[in-house]
Amino acid sequence: MREEILRILPEIGWIEDEGLKEGVIRTYERALREGGWKPADMERIPFTLLKETGLSYADHVRAVTRIAHGVYETFAEVFGDRVRLRRDVLLAGALLHDVGKLLEIEERDGKFQKSAGGKVLRHPFSGVALAYAEGLPPEVLHIIGTHSKEGDPYPRTPEGVVIHHADFTCFETVGG
Repeated sequence: MREEILRILPEIGWIEDEGLKEGVIRTYERALREGGWKPADMERIPFTLLKETGLSYADHVRAVTRIAHGVYETFAEVFGDRVRLRRDVLLAGALLHDVGKLLEIEERDGKFQKSAGGKVLRHPFSGVALAYAEGLPPEVLHIIGTHSKEGDPYPRTPEGVVIHHADFTCFETVGG
């Protein structure tokens, strides 16, 4: 399973901290098992049920991760030490921001829909639970939990702000 996850989400390899990288992989392994998916399903699960985009879960996660990495590189080049983002925290948060969707979505009769659990527990909450169970640090849990509308009333960390906007940049510019 591990090799397939890394093939589908090669950006996991960008994380330098081995413990954090392993935590991201373990979280995906747990989410896939609990959701009843195979890693390859991430390439066909829609990234959202709210509109038709033709984009998969994996497409979306990779795009958000690459947008976040681009912001990191731009800030480092333009701002130097004046504005610091924690690179590995940012990457782990980007890679895991929607991991709860692997529990929120199910496939029934060839159609993707909200699972029973997904109807009562949105993916930011289940994503935090999955990552917490695998020992991810609070800074990454924060990104997962605040990346969507659930985080709007609360202050976000700088990395949380980047992932929130990268996620909505992707969501709001694709599909109908």
